[in-house]
Amino acid sequence: MKRRNLLKFAALFAAVAISPAHADALADLTKAGVIKIAVPQDFPPFGSAGPDLKPVGYDIDVANLIASKLGVKVELVPVGSANRVPFLQTNKVDLVISSMGKNAEREKVIDFSDAYAPFFNGVFGPASVKATKIEDIAGKSVGVTRGSVEDIELSKIAPTTASIKRYEDNNGTISAFLSGQTELIATGNVIAAAILARNPPKKPETKFLIKNSPCFIGLNKNEPALMAKVNDILATAKKDGSLSAISQKWLGMGLPADL
Repeated sequence: MKRRNLLKFAALFAAVAISPAHADALADLTKAGVIKIAVPQDFPPFGSAGPDLKPVGYDIDVANLIASKLGVKVELVPVGSANRVPFLQTNKVDLVISSMGKNAEREKVIDFSDAYAPFFNGVFGPASVKATKIEDIAGKSVGVTRGSVEDIELSKIAPTTASIKRYEDNNGTISAFLSGQTELIATGNVIAAAILARNPPKKPETKFLIKNSPCFIGLNKNEPALMAKVNDILATAKKDGSLSAISQKWLGMGLPADL
């Protein structure tokens, strides 16, 4: 073999040797018959331990839905905020369904599905109080936890005639609202869901959003087949109402129209 051909062959062999083998996560998990999904362990109502110590919550129901539509068994892997992305990157899990928001830093290392759950700060109040936009809280009292995201954001946009009443913690803010000290409450939809779970006579319904940060499913980079399948499952679940039913079950409200 001529020297030139030998060099070409050597270069080709080296390129093949160092090129990473393309893995198809969807094909792999389908063949294995099981999908490993990271879920929250200490963040109700998205995920926490139930009376039998098994995970329960919004994210657990979504994980079960995904596995069911894929036709595989689900292996739930409880995680915290700090280790959910590393677990995905090291292939300890195939997906992360753990109330995770999307941001530029995370998008550098993992991919995200379409949104599957609402997560937002907003203004809530009983049906008797009419307020569909920030201007509508003029002349009304709004309770908020001091220094919270909703306090900071509301302070930027609230009309000067709105009465913003600040409390030192969420319990104080909730108590003020339930006791009638404030007409409205500015908080997160998770806190509003916790209030609804108490079944109080004064039920908070969503009036309008202050800051929106929905939840997305995390996937490893370069998994187009798995991404397409997950998004297809989510789209179908939104259309047939099954995802809205999960939201109603755990958050006390259906999915927002723009999710």
